[in-house]
Amino acid sequence: MKQNTLRWWIITLLLGLLAGRSSSAQTDSLARSTTGVSLSAVTVRAIAPERFLAGQKFQRIDSATLIQFRFGSLTDLLSLNTPIAFKNYGPGQLATVSFRGTSANHTAVLWNGININQPNLGLTDFSTLPVAGFDQLSVQYGSSASVVGSGAVGGSILLGSSPVWQPGIHVTVGQQLASFHNNQTQLGIRYSARLGASWKLSGKTFAYRNQFNNAYPSAERRNYFLERSTTAQRGFVQDLYFMHNSGRQLSVNVWLTDNDLILAPQDTIARERTRTQSARFLTTYETNHLTLRLGWTHDILDYAKSNFALPSHTQTDRFIGRTEREFVLTPAKARWALNLRVGGEWSHYRTQTDGYISPLIEEDRGDLYALLRLQTTRWLVSATVRQAFVTRFNPPLTPSLGAEYRIVQRPAFGLTAKGAISRSYRVPTLNERYWADLGNPNLLPENGFNLEAGLASTLVFSEHLNLTAEATVYRNRVDNWTYWNPTTNYHVENLQQVLARGGELTTSLAYVRNGWRAGLRLGYALTRSSQERAYDTYAEDVIGKQLVFVPIHTETLNAYIQRGQTRLSVQTQASSRRYTTFDNSQFFKGVALTNVLLETTTKVGPVPIRVQGQVNNVFDALMFSVKRNALPGRNWALNVLINFPSNKS
Repeated sequence: MKQNTLRWWIITLLLGLLAGRSSSAQTDSLARSTTGVSLSAVTVRAIAPERFLAGQKFQRIDSATLIQFRFGSLTDLLSLNTPIAFKNYGPGQLATVSFRGTSANHTAVLWNGININQPNLGLTDFSTLPVAGFDQLSVQYGSSASVVGSGAVGGSILLGSSPVWQPGIHVTVGQQLASFHNNQTQLGIRYSARLGASWKLSGKTFAYRNQFNNAYPSAERRNYFLERSTTAQRGFVQDLYFMHNSGRQLSVNVWLTDNDLILAPQDTIARERTRTQSARFLTTYETNHLTLRLGWTHDILDYAKSNFALPSHTQTDRFIGRTEREFVLTPAKARWALNLRVGGEWSHYRTQTDGYISPLIEEDRGDLYALLRLQTTRWLVSATVRQAFVTRFNPPLTPSLGAEYRIVQRPAFGLTAKGAISRSYRVPTLNERYWADLGNPNLLPENGFNLEAGLASTLVFSEHLNLTAEATVYRNRVDNWTYWNPTTNYHVENLQQVLARGGELTTSLAYVRNGWRAGLRLGYALTRSSQERAYDTYAEDVIGKQLVFVPIHTETLNAYIQRGQTRLSVQTQASSRRYTTFDNSQFFKGVALTNVLLETTTKVGPVPIRVQGQVNNVFDALMFSVKRNALPGRNWALNVLINFPSNKS
């Protein structure tokens, strides 16, 4: 009774704030370094979640790394630059994530602020997300449901588009040729111009075509089977931004994808085809204090075996509306900043599939949330709360509290302590609830409780050399974890309690002098994730055992040396054994993969040309897919990127 009273009191307060009077413009910004803080006035665009997630680990991927992986998928980039583990089904095939010891549908993937996880499956295939399709990438570690919403249990991946206001037209053409007759083609156009006296336009038009033929010279590798497959990926991105002199901005973002995967294409009996198509549309209107969004996502999944003429067909539409307002609660000329952001979101789901208990399923979801942020010269504190509403469900109230304190803030050395406590939830997927015979409409939402703490430091040895480091420990317990129970013919039930705990350490060393640049980045993660509650006699054998395909130890190493426009990079990812059975009796051995990249930029007349050659899996390590097939060994790729000079208007 007390919990329901608190919930409705918070809802009433949020609705009152959303209907309240206008606020002044945003007056604070967070510089997440350990050496200083800025309280200067800025305009906040499209709420960045990290502003209200104090105390939690947050990693921004820099533009140099995005360019380096321009012809790669998000799987490639994250595997080599973060401790995130992936379940890989093969080249060009399904790649799902395990973030801090959780499952694939415990990671929220946001594109310009909206969750793009496939609604029926509740997850994202990272092999279908090309790095070149977006401009910004950030990784948020730990539970963030109070800010992000359902599914942000292990962490969140934030993909963003951004305008470039420099006038002119910039054209980029890219081509990759790779081993096994694989190839990729990209074409991008950026443009910006004034529209009369009051408005200006910035836009990006981008198209890509990836063809993975995977024509291996042999059907075996070290006596293990190499599975043949072909994957065709097509995509189109359109971003338009209209900015008024007053600061108002209207944006339109479109992302169309088509991914066609065929396994065993030459075997007309055993072949399988999975085709996924997505259309994502988003319109956003922003002022200094108000954000309005309307969106629509359209997902199609077709699956067929042997006879491709009669595929199983799933089609899901999601309509989204969101409003947010920010209030500045700081007195004039104050040495601290206090901001309150309140918002509400409504989504309508409509799905049609031949595998559900009904051919058409519809449901509504709503969210109300409040985000509070306090910043002083040494303290950064955030307190957030979200209440979700789902048809025939009762998700829990999800609050969070986090803080960061600058223990030392000197020019040559900075040290910051962090800590956060948060709750999370996940609404069961449409498949889990509505699949005929096996689904369970009476499932409860999963409920997580996350604790984490850490230290971050910066050490400046000289004007040429500096070091950054961050250490984090966490404990995340998830109750009512859904499970396709094999003892009941894979009927879905809320059976498990999973405890994920561990730590992460990252450190970076950078050197710059006399035209030379060099860098070294090391990462290590310890992840212990296990089931803690038995639901039958069989389950007692797996209590305390590591979850399948989640390595206990993960390491990454990235090193480079650069002179002028020429750069040599070495990238290594290593992981300990991955168990393939729940009782940990079978496993894949630990493995280390090393890639080497050599890139340079030259000019042909006025046209800059970026050339990159890479050798993947240099030491020909043996690694297996989830299906126990061998993955390809040493392979190469040649990438060429031509940037035509800007034609200024």
